[in-house]
Amino acid sequence: MKNSLVIIAFVLFAWVGASAQGFRNVDKSPMDAAYFPDNFAHDRKGDEKALVRILYSRPAKNGREIFGKLIPYGQVWRTGANENTEITFYQDATLQGKKIKAGTYSLFTIPNENEWVVILNKDLNYWGAYQYKEANDVARFTVSPKKSDTVIENFSIQFPKGTNALLRMGWDTTVIELPIQF
Repeated sequence: MKNSLVIIAFVLFAWVGASAQGFRNVDKSPMDAAYFPDNFAHDRKGDEKALVRILYSRPAKNGREIFGKLIPYGQVWRTGANENTEITFYQDATLQGKKIKAGTYSLFTIPNENEWVVILNKDLNYWGAYQYKEANDVARFTVSPKKSDTVIENFSIQFPKGTNALLRMGWDTTVIELPIQF
């Protein structure tokens, strides 16, 4: 009994102590990173370098209807949550025949039922898509969405393992893919 009280007191002290120090709770849509090659962040070997890095926030489905409802069709979406998603190319790349210079870009999308537009934009460090300006687009790419066999609870961006750079984004039952060549 005495040990239980000590443990409860310790947990309460730790919880109150963190709050008293001014740290906020964990974000509902935590930030994450995707790399190509996919294993770069965890399995770096020697002088291996990443070719692409994407920084984004991962909202959860939480039982909501996502595309066409929470994320309206036909409107620019920040492609994640919180700040707009950023993609960094560490060397020049080609996407759908369009040359993209090495650098960092905002990554926006316009979801639709049968077609998505993926947008690289030169504006950085904005919250959401509220200040998005089409005039600052670097390139746009059209892709066809696919249905996932299972529900993807948290919005996810990944480059599948392998030698080809295939940018995959998925949430709920929707997946889009955009090949990148170097």
